[in-house]
Amino acid sequence: MSQLADVAIFMGLFLLISGPVHECAHAYTAWRLGDGTAKLFGRVTLNPIAHLDPFGALMIFISSLAGFGVGWAKPTPVNPYNLRGRYASTLVSVAGPLSNLVLAMGFALALRLLSDSWTISGQTFVYDSTVPGGVSVILWVGVELNVMLMLFNLLPVPPLDGSHVMFDLLSRETSARIRPMFDQYGIFLLVLLILPIFPGETSIVGVVFERVGLPIMGLLVGVPVN
Repeated sequence: MSQLADVAIFMGLFLLISGPVHECAHAYTAWRLGDGTAKLFGRVTLNPIAHLDPFGALMIFISSLAGFGVGWAKPTPVNPYNLRGRYASTLVSVAGPLSNLVLAMGFALALRLLSDSWTISGQTFVYDSTVPGGVSVILWVGVELNVMLMLFNLLPVPPLDGSHVMFDLLSRETSARIRPMFDQYGIFLLVLLILPIFPGETSIVGVVFERVGLPIMGLLVGVPVN
């Protein structure tokens, strides 16, 4: 497929499925744990329009053309003071990444049922399928995208979900001491994690995906990663 077709598949899956499911999972979990803020704003829904961030969508398009695909959906509003339970914030935060894992498993199951054989070499998916090749590619991108979203959002860097988990698991005193610094400089740390370490090299996020994400993808689709 052409690069533009690959970008279109990536954007379509993110904007129509993965992003809305991720944010709806946050909103639904927060609502069930006592905070109705997201429900009040109409976010307990799988309607993609409710979760669309135009600038985030534009960034997905631009960055995908550049080869690294970074963007976002509209953040889900959560008032932590309304949540019930000591670790309610953690549950709300991990609900999004876990929903992406479930989606990855669903795409992988469909891929295993429809494709006869395939191999993974690096990040290249080579398939032999009885269904049109485009279908297998879409399913593979669905697995890849959702594993990427799960791992990326679990990084303990604001404003990602993993940072809320980290602050929630730390003692209140420690969290209160370090959170202002993380909130202030988190976006700069995130940029450093995304950008290549050296020209022509992969980023730290890329290393995490290669070392952790690819084995997870191989496990889901049932093939070893070369």
